[in-house]
Amino acid sequence: MRVALIHDWLVTFAGAERVLAELIKMFPEADLFSVIDFLPDGDRARLGGKHATTTFIQSLPGARTRYRSYLPLMPVAIEQLDLSAYDLVISSSHAVAKGVLTGPDQVHISYVHSPIRYAWDMQHQYLRESNLTHGVKSWAVRWLLHRMRLWDARTANGVDEFIGNSAFIRRRIAKAYGRDAKVVFPPVDVKRFEARAAKEDFYLTASRLVPYKRVDLVVNAFSVMPEKRLVVVGDGPDAAKIRRAAGPNVEFLGYQSDSMLRDLMGRAKGFVFAAEEDFGIIPVEAQASGTPVIAYGKGGALETVVDAGESPTGVFFHEQTVEALCEAIRKFEERRFSAAACRLNAERFSPERFREDMLVAIQECVQRLHRGTGQTGGRPSDPSCLYNCESAS
Repeated sequence: MRVALIHDWLVTFAGAERVLAELIKMFPEADLFSVIDFLPDGDRARLGGKHATTTFIQSLPGARTRYRSYLPLMPVAIEQLDLSAYDLVISSSHAVAKGVLTGPDQVHISYVHSPIRYAWDMQHQYLRESNLTHGVKSWAVRWLLHRMRLWDARTANGVDEFIGNSAFIRRRIAKAYGRDAKVVFPPVDVKRFEARAAKEDFYLTASRLVPYKRVDLVVNAFSVMPEKRLVVVGDGPDAAKIRRAAGPNVEFLGYQSDSMLRDLMGRAKGFVFAAEEDFGIIPVEAQASGTPVIAYGKGGALETVVDAGESPTGVFFHEQTVEALCEAIRKFEERRFSAAACRLNAERFSPERFREDMLVAIQECVQRLHRGTGQTGGRPSDPSCLYNCESAS
């Protein structure tokens, strides 16, 4: 059986690429496709050394650095990939990958990190943050996003099974496409982190300094609590503005190496996470370090942080305001947390668990479709041929 893996674009190795890496471990003989592939050589080995078959956008001027400006062409580009020779097509999609064309005797399973955020429920936030709320350019972008929504909704019909990376994304899939989805949490390499019980007297937050991450909110909250120390790791376009608002108890370290971030996570008394994320890998990494989390109680954090019961791993705040975050920090300091409980909770999101759950979802989809067609050819009748679970997990 021939398997094709489809990814939106390959330019960096981040959360979506971690999912792709695990899919490649499951299907090492699969062929890889992407709109563009400019992945640095240092990250190529994490994808089994694979290079993607790309679209015409790969050869367009400035595609390496300005690929997002070609978004209007991406629906056309992804539809030009010829996948007719494959029995199983798995797309890893947060933009256009799910829009590949497949036939009635092919199985298309789409692992969705999110429906296109800036085209659906986050359109207005995207327009505000891009200063595109007024004028001719604003209306041109709004028209483009309208067309993207129409295309995105239509191409959902070509997917046999949707898998969301969280229950939060499952609800987005239902809202955007009118389809149900299974949930398989993305893989987090928890083995890279060491759970430490001994903590130091500081809080940590780490992310790109961009508006939706709401690091400004975290810094503002700690600036009105001068007796508490905050360490900020990360850089980005909002760095200067956030620094200007910070009090003397807030320390900015800028970008740090992976080893330094792991060390800080292990030593911090708490990790502060103020963004609304689809899933949110970094709060899981903090818990893998034995560090409890203060998180905005919306989005994926509700599924990765435990704020109840005998073994809590964090505290939620439910409004993105300084007052709500300060109250959550006070509540946090009144509770007892166990590094072992944080670690145990994080282990629910291991790569091994991801591969096991994906295998079950794929097998169930193939079996269901085979029963529905009654065919002896085309789709495989024995889903165990898909993947050797014992060898990969």
